[in-house]
Amino acid sequence: MAAAAIAQGLKVAVIDHAATCPHAPPGALVIAGVDLTDPDAAEAALEKAHAGLGGLDALLNIAGGFRWETVQDGSPQSWTDLYRLNVQTTLNASRAAIPYLKASAAGRIVNVGAAGGLKAALGMGAYAASKSGVHALTQALAEELKGEGITVNAVLPSIIDTPQNRADMPKADPAKWVAPADLAAVILFLASEEARAVTGALVPVTGKA
Repeated sequence: MAAAAIAQGLKVAVIDHAATCPHAPPGALVIAGVDLTDPDAAEAALEKAHAGLGGLDALLNIAGGFRWETVQDGSPQSWTDLYRLNVQTTLNASRAAIPYLKASAAGRIVNVGAAGGLKAALGMGAYAASKSGVHALTQALAEELKGEGITVNAVLPSIIDTPQNRADMPKADPAKWVAPADLAAVILFLASEEARAVTGALVPVTGKA
C-alpha cells in the first residue's frame, strides 16, 4: 500500500505496531511501536504523521487481524481480540485523524472491511462480526462527515494473495485471489480527488474467486 502511494508521488507515513518496520518502502515516514487499539497512542501517532508530512489528506486503515475457529470450540477471547484489532484500530485512528482531515482541501478515510463480513462462513463468526463492525462504522462516519468535505469508504476484499495465505492454503489457486497491488489501486482511487463523489460505499474487491 505504502509503495503504491509513493509510486504515485504521494508523501506517506507508515504507522506500525512492531518496534521496527523493515518492510516500509524508502521515502516513507515510519512511526513504529504504536498500539492503535489505544486511543492515546493513536492520537500521538497521527499527530506525528501530521507534523512529519506537513499535513494530512487521507487515512488508510489497513491494520487488522484474522482468526478461524468455530463458535462452539473457539475462545470467547477471540471475539474481543478481533474487535480490538479490526474495529478499535479503525475507530481510534479515524477519530485522531479527523481534525487534520477537516483542514485538508479534500479529506479521505478508506477502511478495509471484508467480503466475508457480508455473509459469515463456517469458522468465521468472530472475524465476520468484527469486519461487519468496520462496515457499519464506515457508513456511520460517512454520514457524520459528509458536510465536512471528508469522504469515508471501505474496500471489501476476499482472500488476499499473501505469503501467509499461501502457506495456510497450499492446495488453493492464488491466481483466483486478490493481488495486493490490485487492492492498493482501489484504495488509492477512493483516496483520490476523482472519488470525491463517493462516500459511505462498501466496495467489493474479490478478484476471480
